[in-house]
Amino acid sequence: MQTKRSPITERYPAQVFVPFIDMFLVFVGGFIAYYVRFGNFDVHERFIVGLFLISVFIVMANFIDDAYVRWRTTRLSTILFRLVGVWVGVTLAAASIIYLAEASVRYSRLWLGMTMLISLVMAGGVRVTIMLVLKYARAHGQNLRGVFLVGPGSNLLNVARSMRRSPGEGFAISGVQRLKGAPDHAFLECLARRVETSEAREVWICLPLEMGSTVREIVHSLRHQTVEVRFIPEFGEIQLLNHQISEVAGRFAIDLSVTPMVETARFVKRIEDVVMGSIFLLASLPVCLVIALVLKCQSPGPVLFKQYRMGINGKRFKVYKFRSMEVHEESSGHVTQASRGDPRVTKFGAFLRRTSLDELPQFYNVLQGRMSVVGPRPHALAHNEQYKELVESYMKRHKVKPGMTGWAQVNGFRGETDTLDKMERRVEHDLWYIDNWSLWLDLRIIALTILKGFINPNAY
Repeated sequence: MQTKRSPITERYPAQVFVPFIDMFLVFVGGFIAYYVRFGNFDVHERFIVGLFLISVFIVMANFIDDAYVRWRTTRLSTILFRLVGVWVGVTLAAASIIYLAEASVRYSRLWLGMTMLISLVMAGGVRVTIMLVLKYARAHGQNLRGVFLVGPGSNLLNVARSMRRSPGEGFAISGVQRLKGAPDHAFLECLARRVETSEAREVWICLPLEMGSTVREIVHSLRHQTVEVRFIPEFGEIQLLNHQISEVAGRFAIDLSVTPMVETARFVKRIEDVVMGSIFLLASLPVCLVIALVLKCQSPGPVLFKQYRMGINGKRFKVYKFRSMEVHEESSGHVTQASRGDPRVTKFGAFLRRTSLDELPQFYNVLQGRMSVVGPRPHALAHNEQYKELVESYMKRHKVKPGMTGWAQVNGFRGETDTLDKMERRVEHDLWYIDNWSLWLDLRIIALTILKGFINPNAY
């Protein structure tokens, strides 16, 4: 039997040739920067030595960060994010070495900065080009990796649909073996024969969790095959959150519901909050002073409304808002949501609520580290007690910091949640945000909030 030729990305994977491209681009960036800085291409040998060391550090850092592997199943945004992280890290390391070695006279800091910036842009362009070319080729039937699916019919259908939604990954179905109940000896022998003749590169075992014990039998039946075997469990009605594979206590674990804000993501999110929070707070200070003055003159009572809300991991914190209602008493443990035409809301307070200006003091909460600019909106504690019994995944909203604006809010789920369906839809959007968080998504939400979020018919 003639064996089908492997896709080009398996014969020449990224980790084979991209490191050499990165090294070459560092030298190109260095020569261009040298010309810009000194007006000629007669690069001194000490700069060439520096470029060689920088390029080696770039490649080593990429390998340590696993930035050259699994490009088929990695998002382009993730690849570029890792690229920026590596370049920034090496730039800071190189600048520190030059400073500590007192070599700033011999190496121009402007040259170093331009070298890293130019090479970063070119390296990013190379990655974008490679991914776009591969995506185009795979969409037209090239560079495909054959997959043999085995499992119950409904599970296979779900996996096949997911494959069709991600054509850029380049997986194609080479065969299917439906399974009903526990497999017998005849089924396993048939499976092994069909996989052998299918020319598939991988076998995906698509089983519900309750059939997990069957995985070993299927793997054992394929022991004479050289195909890669993956277990793709079906979780049924379980609401997954940031699901991934991790290693704990020396064992592999399937994370079903964990926070995405760990390590690098948490650091990036905090930097985003400090930078954006500081900019918005300083820009809004004159507006805040005017609002405070009007509130003081209009009605008796404090300028700020303070109330405890639930933050990340269920920790309580005090949220700040400009007071938009007349001072009133609520019965213990009960919080009445503002409704349309609510007599408690002052005229100026209604304006503040419609325009979201009452939320401006929460930038202080952001700088405190208790809130984020973007995240699920914090609800009153009484509402948490009410809805956590009615909406199954409600409390998973608190795996990240609450935000001043969020994915639910820019999609119209803002204001009064007077029906269970509205709350379920808000929670659905909040969990989607947590599961798909990225810096770019946050910037998109902030932009949408600025464009359409300040005036909202649901805010009253």
